[in-house]
Amino acid sequence: QVQLVESGGGLVQAGDSLKLSCVASGRTFSSYAMAWFRQGPGKEREFVAAIHWRGGSTYYADSVKGRFTISRDNAKDTVYLQMNSLKPEDTAVYYCAVSPLYLSGSSYSAKRVLYWGQGTQVTVSS
Repeated sequence: QVQLVESGGGLVQAGDSLKLSCVASGRTFSSYAMAWFRQGPGKEREFVAAIHWRGGSTYYADSVKGRFTISRDNAKDTVYLQMNSLKPEDTAVYYCAVSPLYLSGSSYSAKRVLYWGQGTQVTVSS
């Protein structure tokens, strides 16, 4: 059974940094991408970033490029999302996900995610 467990969310001020972690278990995902999505209040779930589990290629939404960095530690089966220069509009529940691999950030969609984590809340105050 696949399990994705996120951690690292919290309440921060605008301009601060936060690092999310997602530990994966239950199977190998070498052919897939590990991704982060987020869902703000009253909004649809949207793509944030993805990384090819085996090759390490990364993909980002335009709204987070230059501020967020996705990485992985294969030995620990863990994916990270380093978030810098946080803004109030980054406030959302952040979800870890297993996704088919696409070679463009604009191709990632919540509708095509295979597995979801339970989510972790990130709140950025102004």
